Amino acid sequence: MADLKGKRIALLATHGFEQSELEVPRDRLTGMGAEVHVIAPEDGDIKGWDGDDWGRPVSIDKTLDQASMDDYDALVLPGGQINPDLLRVNDDALAFIKRAYESGKVLAAICHAPWLLVETGIAEGATMTSYPSVKTDVKNAGATWVDEAVVADNGLITSRNPDDLEVFSKKIAEEILEGQHTRAAA
Repeated sequence: MADLKGKRIALLATHGFEQSELEVPRDRLTGMGAEVHVIAPEDGDIKGWDGDDWGRPVSIDKTLDQASMDDYDALVLPGGQINPDLLRVNDDALAFIKRAYESGKVLAAICHAPWLLVETGIAEGATMTSYPSVKTDVKNAGATWVDEAVVADNGLITSRNPDDLEVFSKKIAEEILEGQHTRAAA
């Protein structure tokens, strides 16, 4: 198991996140020794989506206006249909994501969260995967889309769905241990 002691990871979400796509990476990365903060535009709790109904609330560690990407080694973006759709119209969330990418931090998105990579321009030129219904958006944004459980492209990690959470979490740890990545600005 990877040793992530001393590493800090931001997990950006809002209401409607896919329950397992927030909780599994949070718990796996914490279990490897990382300090993981759940960050949201709003204060208090955010509520997940689990199956075909609302899931459990998750407490926020920091609001987006209290967080700086400079304090973290990686940013994880859980999917779900509602969560990334709300975040992709939030200028502060998009700026936070772009800051992670432009500063060479590991940036990981699963399921529908690659919409956020499309919205920020990060998808262009990358090799990525996503939930199948997001495939056309990813391709139209100039990315190469592949159907694989997890794809890493210079510290940019994407994954398809909750079935891929274990390999997604392991790849995040692996990429964090590689250190910062050099890339062009989005």
